[in-house]
Amino acid sequence: MDFGIAGRTALVCGASKGLGLGCAEALVREGVNVVIVARGADVLQAAAAHLSALRPGADAPFVKQVAADITTVEGRAAAFAAHADYDIVVTNAGGPPPGDFRDWDRDAWIKAVDANMLTPIELIKATVDGMAARGYGRIVNITSSSVKSPIDILGLSNGARSGLTGFIAGVARTSIAAKGVTINNLLPGAFDTDRLKGTMEGTAKKTGQDIDTIRAARARTIPAGRFGTAAEFGATCAFLCSMQAGYITGQNVLTDGGAYPGTY
Repeated sequence: MDFGIAGRTALVCGASKGLGLGCAEALVREGVNVVIVARGADVLQAAAAHLSALRPGADAPFVKQVAADITTVEGRAAAFAAHADYDIVVTNAGGPPPGDFRDWDRDAWIKAVDANMLTPIELIKATVDGMAARGYGRIVNITSSSVKSPIDILGLSNGARSGLTGFIAGVARTSIAAKGVTINNLLPGAFDTDRLKGTMEGTAKKTGQDIDTIRAARARTIPAGRFGTAAEFGATCAFLCSMQAGYITGQNVLTDGGAYPGTY
C-alpha cells in the first residue's frame, strides 16, 4: 500500500538502533526524507548509511544525521538547524533505569520527566503550528506498554510516560485535529532489542539462570509466542504517519503480541 507520504520530511529521535531505527527504516521505504538524531556519532553514522541504501535512485529521499542529545535545548536546536519544517516527528528517548522508588531522589525524577515527558512536549510545541498551517502533520510518540499496565520496578518510566499520555489526550483533540495534524502514542511491549537483552542479562545475573532459559520463558508469556521485531514496530509507525491514518488521533496504540490482558 502506498501511504502517500513520499517527499515528506521526518525527524526521528533515537534512530541509531532499535525501535527508533525501525521507524526510520519504514519511513525511508515510503520515500520520506529523514533527519535522525541520537547521541552516539559512530552508531548514528552507520545507521544513516544503512538508511541511505534502502531506497537508492533518482527518487531517493535524503537522510541527514544529527549527533546530539535531543533532551537538551542544544540538541533540539541542532535538529532544527538540520531542517526547519518537519511534517512528521517521531519522539523517542531511552527509558529511565529500573529500581525501587525509595532510592530515587528529586534529580532522578526530574531527569525522567525531562526526557520522557517534557522533551516530546517541546518537540510538539516547536512543530505543531507549522504542520497545521501546511494542512498535514503526524506526531508519533514512542512511549511504553507500562502506561497501560504499570511495572513496579519502572516507576520513573510509569510516572513520566503517563504524564505525557495525559497531555497528548488533551492536545491531540484541540483545533489542530481539524487541520490535518494527528498525535498518537505508540506503546511497545517486548521487542527484540538491546534494551530487552540488557534486562534479561540483569535477570540472569540475579537468578543464576541461563539467559536462553529466561528468554524462552518470557516469550511463552506472550500469546504471539515470540518477541516483536523493530521492522514490525516501524511499519505500525509508518501507518500512523500515513494519509490513510488521518482519522486516528489521541490514541495509545499497543503493540505487544497480546501480552497485556484487560486492555481494549
